Amino acid sequence: MVSLVEVKEAQRAWGEGIVAIATAHTNGGDYIGLATDHVNTLYAYQMGPVLFKPTLAATDQFRPTFQTALSYFVASNNACPEDQGFAIRGWTNVRFENSDVIIDGNTALAMGNYFFTSQEGLEIKVEYTFGYIADENGGLRIQLHHSSMPAESN
Repeated sequence: MVSLVEVKEAQRAWGEGIVAIATAHTNGGDYIGLATDHVNTLYAYQMGPVLFKPTLAATDQFRPTFQTALSYFVASNNACPEDQGFAIRGWTNVRFENSDVIIDGNTALAMGNYFFTSQEGLEIKVEYTFGYIADENGGLRIQLHHSSMPAESN
């Protein structure tokens, strides 16, 4: 049975992974290796289909494979030419605010906002829905990831 604590831990790990990738890129480190580990350990591509709709994807809106997900994060493999490398934009912090979390056996759904802090200290708000599934070791993997910019208010 998945717990709320496990969902929050998976969210913390995802955010810390994005910051680690950005930091490695800034410092000339192995950001591609970190991004590869990020996708391999936090997403469920080895377990079956993954539904991934990144925030800034317009041409290749959906990322059904490991290679297309990696492309979104670090733009290192030309799998999706539109990608600029979301995770290498210099983020210094990521924090989640869940609107709600639904737990159902070995799966969980979380929806809310996450906030990305730029090097200048500005927070960018993005809406997300993550669906998690427990792997064979009981760890949570992302099976559904949809994120988008909030609608403009009139």
